[in-house]
Amino acid sequence: MEAGSMNQDSTRKARVNVRRAEVMEQVEKEIQQHYQSELISHIRSAGNVYNLGHTEFFLAREFGFCNGVRRAIDIAYAARRVFPDRRIFLIGDIIHNPEVNRQLEEMGIRKLPWKQLDSSYDRVAPDDVVIIPAFGVPTPFMDALEEKGVQIVDTTCGDVMKVWKRVKNYAAMGITSIIHGKATHEETSATASRALGERGRGKYLVVYDLEDARILCDYIMGRGDREAFLKRFEGCCSPGFDPDQDLEEVGIANQTTMLKTETQTLQKMVKDAIVQRDGDDDNFYVFDTICGATQDRQDALYELLKNPLDVMFVVGGYNSSNTTHLVDIAREHVPTYFIESAECIKSIQYVDAFDTKTREVRRMTTEPVVQNLGKSLKVGITAGASCPANLIEATILRIADLRK
Repeated sequence: MEAGSMNQDSTRKARVNVRRAEVMEQVEKEIQQHYQSELISHIRSAGNVYNLGHTEFFLAREFGFCNGVRRAIDIAYAARRVFPDRRIFLIGDIIHNPEVNRQLEEMGIRKLPWKQLDSSYDRVAPDDVVIIPAFGVPTPFMDALEEKGVQIVDTTCGDVMKVWKRVKNYAAMGITSIIHGKATHEETSATASRALGERGRGKYLVVYDLEDARILCDYIMGRGDREAFLKRFEGCCSPGFDPDQDLEEVGIANQTTMLKTETQTLQKMVKDAIVQRDGDDDNFYVFDTICGATQDRQDALYELLKNPLDVMFVVGGYNSSNTTHLVDIAREHVPTYFIESAECIKSIQYVDAFDTKTREVRRMTTEPVVQNLGKSLKVGITAGASCPANLIEATILRIADLRK
């Protein structure tokens, strides 16, 4: 072993299990206090339908905190109790919900940027604790933290790690990873770093939507322009990516929170392009890496939309990918408002909702049926996997109160 490697290994701290029984008893009480809702529990037990006056609320069968999100929050809360006298840092957001991240900041957990290893990391010392968020972080971050010798508390979701295993295997086999996701999303950034493989020679291309997929497929079939292709995917591919060489063998992976139907369409498009070029699909690999909770929430929303709803409210963080896709599904069927909290519902006439197309919060006028106080109203409610139950309760009570 080289001396440099020995010195680096000697600085690494063993991982600590912070989810101890005596700690989790207290953590459970805190989380119940901060995020749970007796009303939501009652509505679930009553078949997810709730009447308040002349407003009838229909909740999706699956919504709100998933197991991975709950686990990440548990670990972060537990870390604060296990290391009460040490500085604790969190890289980016633990999950994509401002209420949860606000609670962590109030517990004295400090923020570090996730986009790059900048000078902020210089202040992190070996005695400090650093929490890895549920999305994970790119490998250079992990390497830098381990070299510093900090105590790492890792909350990375198990479903995300499954994707990492898949793209690492692709890299080892010399297969280029086609990652369906948003290149600037924390999870996709972390996945892309794993797609480089152990030696950093792996290749990847991040494809965001079906228009990106069409351009990719055209190139695979020999109908693309090299310069236009590289410009289109600038910042979305591995260093030195060569579309003339690196699209011979491709394997599909995805950000776990993408729209399931879109991922399936993308997979078929790429497979068909490979078959048209090669005559068979021997150079095409696929593995379903959509998160089970994401899929369950999308399926539950489709089921909910079979009801004759007048309006839909989707509650969650505006930077939450899985929540955004719920909005995309709902708005094809019913007037839909994407809100972060009940405070976004300003009056019976106006809602400050997030527009997923412009990526801006704008004041929207509610549909006439919402404003008609004398008419029975059927309201659909769902929420992203990172949204706590208390925010869903507040939304229901706000709507009911305004329609009294």
